[in-house]
Amino acid sequence: MEMKIATRCCTDQEGTLHCFHYYLTVSPEETPQFFCENYGVRIAEERGSDTAVPNITTSAARIDELMTLLVDNQVGPAGLADVVADWL
Repeated sequence: MEMKIATRCCTDQEGTLHCFHYYLTVSPEETPQFFCENYGVRIAEERGSDTAVPNITTSAARIDELMTLLVDNQVGPAGLADVVADWL
C-alpha cells in the first residue's frame, strides 16, 4: 500500500521544471511474536524516473522525519538511496 504525501516542483540550473511526487509505502510485517507495519518511501518524477526504498523503518515518527527531510529538500529519485543511506 502507498499514500501520496506531497508534490514539489523546482527548476534546475538549465531552467527545466521538475515535479516530484512523494509517497509513503507501507508493508505488513508479521513474525510469530507480533505484527507491525514497515514503512518506506517512493519518489516519482513527472515524465521521468521512479525510485523506491521499501522497509526502511517500523517507526511512524522516524519515517515522518525522513519524509519531511526529502520533501523540504526536494530530493529527486536519483538522490533517494543516498539520502536514505546517510539518514540511517
